[in-house]
Amino acid sequence: MRLTELRRDRQWSLEQLSAKSGVSRASLSRLENAEVAATAEMLGKICSAYEMPLSRLIMMTEEAFKPKISMKDQLVWSDQTQGFSRRLVSPPSSQLSGEILECTLSAGAEIQYDAAPVHGLEHQLLILSGSLAITVDDTQYDLSQGDCLRYVLRGPSRFCADSVTGANYLLVLIS
Repeated sequence: MRLTELRRDRQWSLEQLSAKSGVSRASLSRLENAEVAATAEMLGKICSAYEMPLSRLIMMTEEAFKPKISMKDQLVWSDQTQGFSRRLVSPPSSQLSGEILECTLSAGAEIQYDAAPVHGLEHQLLILSGSLAITVDDTQYDLSQGDCLRYVLRGPSRFCADSVTGANYLLVLIS
């Protein structure tokens, strides 16, 4: 599994990854062995340890640059327990510095990340539909359809979808 390879490439033990990520050794082992499905928050912690965005972790096996990515080829990852899904519209590439994600949070869903996966990564978030309250650097922003929030992520963040409409948004990451 790619998670095991990534950890071994860094020459980290499960204990070291656990200490760096805040995810228990047992949970990491079960995740690497595909015995459990990861939550968005768990993957967020692991990405923080590796200092990479989730989309980059998911797409690390990409070898060749493809200028056109058909919708059928755009990977969708979802965390049903938290009502969250993300589609890699423009996946990461070693040849490009930006990527685009389309994210959906179900009505009332909330995702919280304890740390930035990559300190200082530029984000631009556009609300396509619904409403979203996002907290970045201890400041909350209430966003609705058409609103754009631009920020550099340095610490924890929290996304709370409207309890009636949920939220669908594009997230552009620029490294």
